[in-house]
Amino acid sequence: MSETSMAVGAWEALFRAQVSVMRELTECFPTHEISFNEYDVLFNLSNQPDRRARIRDLTRHLLLTQPSISRLVDRLASKGIVEKASDPGDGRGIIVTMTDEGYDLYRRTAVSHAEAIRRRVGGALDDDELASLADLCTKLRLGTPAGTNA
Repeated sequence: MSETSMAVGAWEALFRAQVSVMRELTECFPTHEISFNEYDVLFNLSNQPDRRARIRDLTRHLLLTQPSISRLVDRLASKGIVEKASDPGDGRGIIVTMTDEGYDLYRRTAVSHAEAIRRRVGGALDDDELASLADLCTKLRLGTPAGTNA
């Protein structure tokens, strides 16, 4: 098998696994208060200092376009889950901050969602395989050349 064929086969396996797992996790998402994508915004905000970030910076962490993220943030703001404010350092920028109510919703959802991930991903792989998968995905994400450690 050629190097290209192996790479394409690996990519296809990774892509199909990701689609399958995401479909299952979306189907069993533990709340109707927010969508799976809205949760992703909250997850990323929860990892930022003071649970706040510029929309432009959120775009780097999400698999959505900036206009889609802006619409998600607007929906979350209308529910009182986040607040939007102009960036004092750049009037064109918008800072999004998770409210205390939003953080409570995020935490409640995260516990159930993490359990679903444990069942689906942890149920299919043992601890060594999970560690290898995490290492391989990190290496792919960083573009680390073959033969080096991430």
